[in-house]
This record gives sequence, C-alpha cells and structure tokens, in this order.
Amino acid sequence: MPHREVWTLAEAGEGKLRQVSFELLSRGRKLADKLETQLCSVLLTGSMSDEDLEQLIKRGADKVYVVESPALENFTVETHSNVLLDLIKQYKPEIFIAAATTTGRTLMPHVSIRANTGLTADCTGLEIEDGTGNLLQTRPAIGGNILATIKTPEHRPQMATVRPRSTRPAPIDENNAGRIIRVEFKNNLEDKRVRRIGFRKNEDQGIDIQSADVVVSGGKGLKKKENFALIRDLADRLEGVVGASRDAVDRGWISYPHQVGLSGKTVTPKLYFAVGISGAIQHLAGMKTADTIVAINSDPEAQIFKVADFGIVGDLFEVLPSLNEKLEEVRSR
Repeated sequence: MPHREVWTLAEAGEGKLRQVSFELLSRGRKLADKLETQLCSVLLTGSMSDEDLEQLIKRGADKVYVVESPALENFTVETHSNVLLDLIKQYKPEIFIAAATTTGRTLMPHVSIRANTGLTADCTGLEIEDGTGNLLQTRPAIGGNILATIKTPEHRPQMATVRPRSTRPAPIDENNAGRIIRVEFKNNLEDKRVRRIGFRKNEDQGIDIQSADVVVSGGKGLKKKENFALIRDLADRLEGVVGASRDAVDRGWISYPHQVGLSGKTVTPKLYFAVGISGAIQHLAGMKTADTIVAINSDPEAQIFKVADFGIVGDLFEVLPSLNEKLEEVRSR
C-alpha cells in the first residue's frame, strides 16, 4: 500500500474540538490539493459525537479517523503514541502534521522516532516541492535570525508541527462531504505503566497567550513584581492578556505560562506590546510575527525597536499611566 494521504491531528478538550484542529485543516487542504490526494483528520478521544466530528468534514477533511476509549480521555504520551503508530502502520499517510501545542510537542517526537522518520518542529510554512512531492518544512532557526527549509526525502510519513494561530481556521462549507471512520481501540495499546491520578490547576490555568489577539508583555525594565500592575491595567483596557520576558519570569515577578520566547510560548497576536523589554534574540523569536508591535523602552538603541512598528522612547513609568488614562477616556466615551 503506497503512502498517499495527508493527515492532521485534531485535538479536543472537555468533549469539544479545539480551534487548532481547524487551523491545521487550512494547511492540510493546500498540501492535499497539491498532491491530488485526500485530507484526513485524526482524533484520539474518550468520546465524540458524529455531529461534532462533522465539523471536521465541513472544514475540509475528506475522512476523519477517530479512535474512542476511556483510556484516551486524558492525554498520556505512551498510550496515544501506541495508537497513532498503529494507525500509521495500517493506513500509511504521506504527510502527518500537528499543532505545536503541549500535546503536539510531546506526542509527535515520540511517534516520529518510533516510526523511524523525521520531524520538523514549530514550522511557520509548509509547501510541496515541485517534481518530488516532498514536504518543504520552513521554521525559524538560530534564534529566529534565519528561516530554514527542511525536507524528509527518504522516510514516511513526513511529520511536522506548526505554530498555533499561524494560519486562519478553515472556513465552514456545509456542502463538503466526507467519511467518519471509527477505528476500534485495541486494548493492548494502552500503556498501563502510566496513569492519571489527579489534576491540579495552578493560578494561571486559564491563561492562553497563544490564542490571544492582544498580548501586553513586561520585562526587566519594570524593576519589581508590583509594577506588573501597570501591564495588567493596559492588557485589561485592550481586552488582552499579560505576557512577559524570561527575565521577568526568572525573577519571580510572574509565572511561566506568561513567558514569551524560545523557552516560553510563541505568540502571533494582532497587537503586541513590549514594555521594558530590550529585545533579546530569544524573546524576538517568540513574538516577531505579530501583526503590529508596539515597543516602550527608555533605551533608543534597544533591539526591540528594530522589529517594532511603533516605538516610544521614554520612561515606562510615565508612558504607561498616561496611556492607560487615555484609553480609559476613550472607553468612557
């Protein structure tokens, strides 16, 4: 059986499909059309109704492979990897892409090494190479200073993860037709060495800076933890979320889920504020693809100004209160 189909990994939480599942279908549809093959979405879950699964069909999938079992209700990399590997051996996809979420970043490397194939992580671009049909996988490298294009010419499936929110979700087309294929869960694929014994939320459990349209980040220039109140005020007025540089997180001023950069989260909001952030390469790699970047820094030579669309050179302790005051006036009108 030849390798043919293009697969995307759908994700679900609390019984509902996550938005990133539809973003992947946007990318996958273009690849499948170029290869003149079928686009398939793969979902491993505790349970999912046909009505919910039809959303994947309406957004472009020709097939949906779904495996349901109580053993798949909560994510454990060993069991999920076993199931995906079994599906890959059975159906032999040409390309398999997932989101660079916590699930994708954990699961796809585990699967790729066991499938004896390559994986390119955190891609920003995917194309099909003319003549060969190979997947061209483009991602930032060397701290985001260059873009590297990688391919896997000799092994299948070709695997990649892509940044969430790096493309728009596939639109709904009520006329799309496809098949839902429910694959029976094989009990021997459950890895019982690992089991979930509980789940504990932290204070920032609801923070999702990668999905936000507006991110306001603070850095070392804030000088102390209490001054993050200025950042929160601005984020609230812009209906955004709070981000931070690694310096601010390392100093204990704010928790890790807020960290933007190579060692934190990659964000692609419509509006990004960098306040008191000098612009180290590691931070720039995590936010430079934002649609609009506004930087506030007292150092006119700060690296952040090289990527900013709008820059304010000044004391943030004077600029932010004034900016918050003006925004409040606008809102009150």
